[in-house]
Amino acid sequence: CYHLYVVQVEDREAVRAGLASRGVATDVHYPAPLHLLPAFAGPDCGPGDLPAAEALAGRVLSLPMFPELTDGEVAQVADGLLAALAAGEAPSPGRGS
Repeated sequence: CYHLYVVQVEDREAVRAGLASRGVATDVHYPAPLHLLPAFAGPDCGPGDLPAAEALAGRVLSLPMFPELTDGEVAQVADGLLAALAAGEAPSPGRGS
């Protein structure tokens, strides 16, 4: 059972704004990597120790995903994402096909 549909983009806030202007809500569920959260703070791991996780934390964006989405709403999300990307945001390398 899927509960999040997460994509990776270069300029997350620009893409979020583009999607919002097209009526598509988004969220950032994990804005910080685990090793930088207070609950996991410690001397063994801090800022810069996990650069890939830190970079992804700034690029990930959750799109709408729930059982009640209609086919039309799915199309609206997909079309909105494509339009937001075309408006100035290049797809990130390594993005799934």
